[in-house]
Amino acid sequence: MDKKYLLLAFFLCVVFSSLFAQTKVSGIVVDKSNQPIPFANVVLKGANLGVMSNEDGRFYIESPKTFTTLIVTSVGFSDSEITLEKTVNYNFKVILKDTEELKEVVIYAGKTSKKNNPALDILRKIWERKRKNGLYQFDQYQMEKYEKVEFDMNTIDSAFMKSKLFKGMEFVFDHIDTSKVTGKTYLPIFINESLSDVYGSNKLNKVKEKLKANKNSGFSDNQQILSFVKDLYSNYDIYNNHLTFFDKSFTSPLSKTGIDVYNYVLTDSAFIDKKWCYNILFYPRRKNELTFKGDFWVNDTTFAIKKINMAVTKSANINWVKDIYIEQEFEVQNDSVFLLTRDHMMSDFALNKKEESKGVYGKRTTLYQNHQFNVEKPAAFYKDEVNYIDNEVYNKSDKFWEENRFENLNKDERGVYKMLDTLQTVKKFKQLYNLVSILGSGYIQFGHFDYGPIFSTFGYNQVEGVRIRTGGRTYFGPNDLWRLQGYTAYGFDDNKFKYGLSGKWMIDKKRRIIISAGNRRDVEQIGASLTTTNDVLGRSFASSSLFSTGNNGKLTNINLSNAAVEIEPVKNLTFQTGFSYRTLESASDTFSLDYFTDASQTTTRSDVKQSEVNFQVEFTPNRKTIGYGVERSNVDSPFSRFFINYSHGFKGLLDSDFNYDKLQLYYKQPIIIGPLGRTNLTLELGKIYGTVPLGLLSVIPGNQSYFTIENTFSNLNFYEFVSDQYATLQWEHNFGGRLFSRIPFMRKLNWREIIGARTVYGTISDANRAINASGLTYVAPENAYWEYSAGIGNIFKVFRIDFTWRGNYLNTPDTQRFSVKGSFGFYF
Repeated sequence: MDKKYLLLAFFLCVVFSSLFAQTKVSGIVVDKSNQPIPFANVVLKGANLGVMSNEDGRFYIESPKTFTTLIVTSVGFSDSEITLEKTVNYNFKVILKDTEELKEVVIYAGKTSKKNNPALDILRKIWERKRKNGLYQFDQYQMEKYEKVEFDMNTIDSAFMKSKLFKGMEFVFDHIDTSKVTGKTYLPIFINESLSDVYGSNKLNKVKEKLKANKNSGFSDNQQILSFVKDLYSNYDIYNNHLTFFDKSFTSPLSKTGIDVYNYVLTDSAFIDKKWCYNILFYPRRKNELTFKGDFWVNDTTFAIKKINMAVTKSANINWVKDIYIEQEFEVQNDSVFLLTRDHMMSDFALNKKEESKGVYGKRTTLYQNHQFNVEKPAAFYKDEVNYIDNEVYNKSDKFWEENRFENLNKDERGVYKMLDTLQTVKKFKQLYNLVSILGSGYIQFGHFDYGPIFSTFGYNQVEGVRIRTGGRTYFGPNDLWRLQGYTAYGFDDNKFKYGLSGKWMIDKKRRIIISAGNRRDVEQIGASLTTTNDVLGRSFASSSLFSTGNNGKLTNINLSNAAVEIEPVKNLTFQTGFSYRTLESASDTFSLDYFTDASQTTTRSDVKQSEVNFQVEFTPNRKTIGYGVERSNVDSPFSRFFINYSHGFKGLLDSDFNYDKLQLYYKQPIIIGPLGRTNLTLELGKIYGTVPLGLLSVIPGNQSYFTIENTFSNLNFYEFVSDQYATLQWEHNFGGRLFSRIPFMRKLNWREIIGARTVYGTISDANRAINASGLTYVAPENAYWEYSAGIGNIFKVFRIDFTWRGNYLNTPDTQRFSVKGSFGFYF
């Protein structure tokens, strides 16, 4: 045979052997009764590689090398070595036999003892040292950070690839790969890389991150997706008692309360990087709680974590997420300093938790290097930028990324950028992408104009009857410095057109100085909220709901014009001042805003004309935003809000009718109470100094809809209580399923318990009572009206129902003593 053919044959053998030199095994571990064995150890013999079966006994293990033997062990069962006849084995079944000497082993498929457990002795030492390990040992620290976030469609099968949905886009399936964690096929749809410098001060308790470079492909311009990604991967510290993911508080396996929710087993000890470490396995004591299963290696002298792997249990009460897998690695520096160098998190999002269901992987890998310590920075250095964007960060060359990535992209990741860029030129993909954007934002884009919001197209009330609305806004991109928006509406019963028009312009990007102005003529439910706004396009739900209880005809025609300027000199601290002019007039023959204009109470007027200047301060600590334009999106994570507004009405200015001062305060505080859920406390205070008619008073907000509306009283009708000074306190606590998970027959429902109470105290002056000519009897909640509620959330994952009881004022005409209201929403 010609030598060149021998060389070719040899080359082909090398190529094909490298392509197929891999081992993949997925399956289930069961006992002799065919019952799944959870948390069994599965290892490829001869490899430093192992996984743990989940609570259903299922596992997946993969290696780029070829192995022929699989070892499966579980304390309480005999070890099993299985010969692998093929390199790829799916739906493998491993049967473990009971060990003969059960008394000499600890069976960790069940509950472990809290006494005489060496794993717990080690855990207590971890608690003692956790604030003396890693970065906490230094006054200041800084390091370089590389982060890669990727989203992938998973469970790709032949039927899926042949779907008409992908006609014309078949080339994307050339990039399919297999997950090393779950064994499922996946297709990348989004990738983002970033390089940053991180600075921290333990003295000041401050951390600052400066972005140096960012690169992404896929849905890079979609505000909703970017906001979701930013909120999805919030930072966490494994040593904290509770870890927050997807707006849920999970108990950390290193928590001081971990003994009550986890079983711990000391399974092994070995040298890792020349450090003697213990291996501790952990798994939950009960189902349906927000817990993990996994193991960690901990050093025997510093009691610092060397490596931890953990996965959320499938029974955890969390929606739309089948799996969460976390892996962290720590390196030893200076002999005793353990620093986090690699943090990997993978989530499997799906409509349900069935094994075969399709979904999306979300993966984040974060690497740290080049640590420096005790390089002091002034306190001003850690001050957050209010609105800074460096466009050069997003324009780094491919060569720059090749030279500065902490680790190389694999072949699939390298192809993702090109594939996604090509995909966005495909017409059908653009159509699908636009549909998702419309459903997420509520707007339909036509060039630089957005039509919408489409969800406000139809409404109904007793004044307008059926109401239709159409409108739109300018949109050149997420960072627009100016925006015009407007709408027009028509009521088929009152035969009137309504409209609203407003404009905003950010004249100073660094301090977010924004000027705005607008005009609205419409029908409104005055008193739908206590803390009012002069936003001309703001419109209360109460006046446009499709369904309501009782009479909702107490509506007002409003003509509102305003102009304002705001500034954000410090991150999340905003000052605004503005001028408004409004006219108010009843929109219904059955409802009056009349007031007396003279002391003898012989002359009345039905309309109000009022000029007003206001000054307000808003502080939202810990709020995260996305975008740098005149309008930003909030990242959906809980943050406090403090708002105070002072208004002064000028009598005679532009023929206005009243002179008064109004002071309002609003404070909302969310509190995450570890595994017990989340509490929301809301306080509102207000007082009007001066004599004003009904249209300018503070109406205690009722709720005559069938839906739950925040900051309203569910059993109050509109205008049932009126005041000129008030104080309200609302408390709501969501247990997140903590109680129901203890009831066996309710566990699988994953319902969530909500309780709450609301109270309002208010008075009204004799002068404001005397000016009243509306025929409406003013009643103020001088005896502190209150109501309490109990609800069930997460019904079918999207529905919540609340039952509310009235605590007092039970003999008022048309009283609602009890009400049932619902709401829809997509929550983790």
